[in-house]
Amino acid sequence: MAEIASFPRIEPALVARLARFGAAVLGDAMGRRRCVDHGLQARWNGATVAGPAFTAWTREGDNLAVHEALEVTAPGDVLVVDGYGATTRALIGEMIGIKARARELAGFVIDGAARDIAELEALGVAVFSRAQTPAGPFKTGPFELLATVAIGGVVVHPGDAVVGDRDGVVVVPRQRAAEVLARAEEIAAGEVGKRVANAVPIR
Repeated sequence: MAEIASFPRIEPALVARLARFGAAVLGDAMGRRRCVDHGLQARWNGATVAGPAFTAWTREGDNLAVHEALEVTAPGDVLVVDGYGATTRALIGEMIGIKARARELAGFVIDGAARDIAELEALGVAVFSRAQTPAGPFKTGPFELLATVAIGGVVVHPGDAVVGDRDGVVVVPRQRAAEVLARAEEIAAGEVGKRVANAVPIR
């Protein structure tokens, strides 16, 4: 097996603190920006993902990039795949899921499609994608790993924090993570009072 790829990753402790707030609050903390478009959703109920982005670019319907990336990801990484939003062929399925589980990947965010959803759920592999389809991928490339990519209208750099839950996916730039965390804490604290006020009956 190849060595784990080395690049600046957001610290795991910081990712965990960001993930406590969820995608919606983090989006608010970034001026309601850097929210991936609504088309990328969890493929199974209850799936969540949080970790540093390991980015991959690939041509439509081809998953050679995914196979190569999984040889060098670190435990806890989120494999973020720019597949041009193509939904005619799945870029991952059960076999990739088994490999990802063995590599202790945090999960996948794919601007493309997935398949074998029941099996991925059984494995506990979190997958956020644009669609699902039974059609399998090509494996010929070209591809690029650890490039700056775009998914759902949001630019992702290697090492950025990626957080996904039932609301969708947000990307927190690594260099801004501490600032975003502080703002998220302020928002969450303010919402405590709002919940109390909103729960008071009108009459």
